Amino acid sequence: MKRILLLVPLLFLLFSSCRQSDISSSKREAVTIVIPQAAPSRVSFGAERLQLALQNAGYPAKVVTQGKQPKKGRQIRIGFTDTAIQTPAADASSNINSTGKEGFTIATAENVITITGTDASGALYGCLEVADQLQKQGELPHNLQLTDQPEMVLRGTAVGVQKTYYLPGRTVYEYPYTEETFPWLYDKELWIKYLDMMVENRYNSLYLWNGHPFASLVKLPDYPYALEVDEETFAKNEELYRFLTEEAEKRGIWVIQMFYNIIVSKPFAEKHDIKTQDRNRPITPLLSDYTRKSIAAFVEKYPNVGLLITLGEAMEGVGQDDVDWFTKTIIPGVQDGLKAIGQTVEPPIVLRAHDTDAPRVMKEALPIYKNLYTMAKYNGEALTTYTPRGKWAELHRNLSRIGTVHIQNVHILANLEPFRYSSPDFIQKSVRAMHEVYESNGLHLYPQASYWDWPYTADKTNERLLQLDRDWMWYEAWARYAWKSQRPKNEEEAYWSNKLGREFGMAPEQGRHVLQAQEEAGEISPKILRRFGITDGNRQTMSLGMLMTQFINPFRYSVFTLMYESEAPEGEMIIEYAEKEWKKEKHVGETPVQVAEEIVVHGRKAVEAIDKAAGAVTQNKEEFARLQNDMYVYNAMAQHYSEKVKAAVKVLRYKYSEDVADLEKALPHLEKSMEHYRELVRLTKDTYLYANSMQTTQRKIPVRATDGAFKHWEEILPIFEQELSTFKQRIDSLKTSHNATAAKVVPLKNAHVIIQSKTEGSYTLGKGQKLFADTTVLIQDVAPELRGLKGMRYSKAKQIAEGTTIKFTASRPVKLLVGYFKKPVAYGSEQDPNFARAPELETDATANDYGQGETKITNAIVAGDLPPVNIHSYSFNAGAHTLHLPKGALLLIGFIDGTKELKIYDAGLAGSTKDIDWLFE
Repeated sequence: MKRILLLVPLLFLLFSSCRQSDISSSKREAVTIVIPQAAPSRVSFGAERLQLALQNAGYPAKVVTQGKQPKKGRQIRIGFTDTAIQTPAADASSNINSTGKEGFTIATAENVITITGTDASGALYGCLEVADQLQKQGELPHNLQLTDQPEMVLRGTAVGVQKTYYLPGRTVYEYPYTEETFPWLYDKELWIKYLDMMVENRYNSLYLWNGHPFASLVKLPDYPYALEVDEETFAKNEELYRFLTEEAEKRGIWVIQMFYNIIVSKPFAEKHDIKTQDRNRPITPLLSDYTRKSIAAFVEKYPNVGLLITLGEAMEGVGQDDVDWFTKTIIPGVQDGLKAIGQTVEPPIVLRAHDTDAPRVMKEALPIYKNLYTMAKYNGEALTTYTPRGKWAELHRNLSRIGTVHIQNVHILANLEPFRYSSPDFIQKSVRAMHEVYESNGLHLYPQASYWDWPYTADKTNERLLQLDRDWMWYEAWARYAWKSQRPKNEEEAYWSNKLGREFGMAPEQGRHVLQAQEEAGEISPKILRRFGITDGNRQTMSLGMLMTQFINPFRYSVFTLMYESEAPEGEMIIEYAEKEWKKEKHVGETPVQVAEEIVVHGRKAVEAIDKAAGAVTQNKEEFARLQNDMYVYNAMAQHYSEKVKAAVKVLRYKYSEDVADLEKALPHLEKSMEHYRELVRLTKDTYLYANSMQTTQRKIPVRATDGAFKHWEEILPIFEQELSTFKQRIDSLKTSHNATAAKVVPLKNAHVIIQSKTEGSYTLGKGQKLFADTTVLIQDVAPELRGLKGMRYSKAKQIAEGTTIKFTASRPVKLLVGYFKKPVAYGSEQDPNFARAPELETDATANDYGQGETKITNAIVAGDLPPVNIHSYSFNAGAHTLHLPKGALLLIGFIDGTKELKIYDAGLAGSTKDIDWLFE
C-alpha cells in the first residue's frame, strides 16, 4: 500500500508534464507548406518529411500546392530553378560540385521561409535541412538564412546481391535474383529503412552489384531459354524493381545496376555448350549478340536506371577486346534500347577502371556516347591510407582529367572485417585525399564489413544484427564528408562526441572518450595491412593473422606490391627493412618496426578510452558492450601482429648471418604473439560468427578457405601453434647439427593424358631443350623436380596472337603445370603482349577456379634472355577438358598425378636469396 501511495505523486507529475506539453504544442502556430503545381516526387517527398517533422514538434502543418496557400499565416514555400529532374551531369571537370547541382538556399522574411533548390534534389535537401534545424533547436527557426550544396556530385552506397558461397553448379558472381537465395531482396520494409538512411545522409545513388542480373530481369525473344528464374519469380522481380526505383526516385536516389563481362546465364551456357564465364575465350558473335540484346531489353524496360560496367575479370583484361566490347556491344545495346522506346536522353553508364585500360576505353567511347562516368577503387579492396600516391594516384588523376565525373569506390574493406570501424578523422582525411590527390568528385561506398553477407553483420547474437543499424556511423561519416570535406577538427570532435553521447545516453564529455577509442582503433587495421600485408584484395583476411612465411617470403604468396607503392606512405616492406638493417643502410619512410610499435600504442589508448566511458552508459548497453569488446579485440590483434613482426625481423637477419642466436632471439617474440592470439580467440569465440564474409577458395591468406573452413580464429590457432612448434624443433636441430636444411626435392612423374588439340610437338624438360617451335631459345636450367616432365611445344607467335588452348582427356585426376614468365606489369596497365599474364586474384575473380591462383615454384626455369619462369598448377578431374589460357607466351610443361601435392618454394634459379621457409614448415 505504501508503494502505491508513493507512485501517486509521480503519476500526477507525469500527467501534468504531458498536459503541459500538449498545451505548449497546441499554442504553436499552424504552418502551411506550399509546393509547386505538379511537383516532382522528390519535392513532394521533401515536403512530406518536413510536415512530419513539424507535427512531431507540435506544429499543425499541411501541404498545399501553389494557388491554394492561405494569404496569411506562417508558411514554408518550396521551389526549384530547374524545370527538369536530372541525374547528376557528367560534364563536371572540377573536383568539387562547382555547378551547384543539388544545392539550395533557405531565406526567411517575416512569416515565410523560402526553400529554393537549384533542382528538385536541392529542394528536397533544403526541406531536410529545415527539418534538421527544427529538431536541433526544438522550434522552427525565425531567421534561418542558409545556402549549401554538396561538394561531391555523386554520393552512393553499394549493396551486393551476392553470397558468401558459390551456388551449386555455378561460380563467382553468378547469383540469379530469387527469393530463396535473397529473401532480404524482397523485403520492402527493409528497403524503405535503407533508402531512408540514404536520404537522411544525402546519398544520391544506389549500386546493386551482381554478375549477370539481366537473366533475372528481362526476357529476350531471340533467346527465351536464357531466363534464369521461373515466371512467378520473374513477375516478383519486375514488381520489386519498379518499387525500388520509384521509392529511390522520391528520395533523389539514382539506382545503378552493376554487371561483369563476359558472363552469360546458366541455361544459355548449357544450351550452347559453353561456360557461363571464361576469361580467356575469344569474343564470338553469339556472346556479343546475347549481351547486346540483354542490355537493350533492360534499357527499354528501365530507361532511368544507370549501368555500372566491369569490363575485366570475366573477360581478358586490358587490351583491344575491352575497347571493342564496350564500344561495339555494350554501348550499342544501350542505344538499341533507347531507340526501341524513342528516347533520346542517354542513361548514365559508369565504366569501372578495374582490369582495363579505362583512359583508352573512354577515349574511344566518348565520341559515340556522352553520358559516361568512370570509377576506380580508392585503396583497392581495403582501407589503408589517406596519403595515396604513385601509379595508382596517377591513374585516378588521369581519369579525373578526362572531363567526366570520376568516382571513388571504397571497396570491400577486407582488412576491416568483421569488427566495428568508425573513425571520422581517418574517413575525413580519406575524402580530402579523393579531392586533393585523386582530383575526383564522386563516392561509391561499400558496407563497412560483411559485404558478401548483406544485410547481416558477423556478430554472434541471438537475433542477427543488421549492417544498417550497427554501422550507422560508417555511413554517416562518409556521407558527411562527401557533402563537405573541409570541416574544422574541433567542430568535428564536438559533433561526433554529441552524437555518441546521445547514442549511449551519456554526456558529450563521455561521448568524446568513445570517439577517441574509435579514432585510435581506426589507425590499427590500415597500418597493419599497408606495412605487413600480402594484398589489398579480399584474398587476404587480415584479422585472422598471417603465417611466418608470409612475413619473411611474401613473394611466394604473390605479394601485391602496388599496395606498398601507391596505397601506403613511403616506407619499407619487412624483407627490405631486414636487408637494410644487415647492410647498415639508411631506412626510408614508414618502417615495419615503427608501425609495430605504433599499433600497440593505438590499441592501448583505444582500450583506455572506451573503459573511461563504460560507467556512463545508460542506453544501448548491449551495443556498447560489443563496441567495447571490439576495442579489446583491436588491442589483442595489434599486439599479436607487433610481436610476430619483431620475430620476423630477427628470423630474416638469420638469412644473412646464419647465426642460430638470431633465431633464438626471435623465439620469445613468436611466443608472445601466440599469447595475444589466444586472447584474440577468447575475445571472438562467443562474439563473432566469422572473420571474413567471402568464404570461397578465393580467400587464401593466411590459409585457403575450403568449403567455408578456416573462417574463425579458433580454426587458425592450431596452425599458428604448429608453426611455433616447428620453429622450436628447427632451432634445436640447428643447434645440434649444422647440416639441418630444407627437405630434399623429389622428381615429379608424368601422368598419362590424351591430347586432342594441335601442338607443335613435345620435349623433355632439361638443359638445352628448345622451348618454342618458332624460336631458338634453349633452357639453361630447370628446377630438379621438373626435369624429365614432358612439355608441349607451341609457336610463340601464335600464342601471342591467339592465346593457348589445350583439349585433353584424362582417365584419372591430373594437374597441368603451366609456366608464366615473370614480366612485371603495372596494375591497370596493358600487359606486355609478348608474355601471358599469370593468374592474379586482384584482377581476375576466376584466377583460382583450377587451383592455379598461387605460384607453386618460383624461378623454376631460366632460358636465354627471357624472364625467369614461375610454375602454376591447374587441377582437373577425370574426363574431357578444354582450357583456354591468355594471349602471350607461356609454357605447358607437363601433366602430373592430380593427387600429388606440390611443395611451394623458390627454386632460386634467377639469383634469388636462399629459402628459409623450412624453418616453419
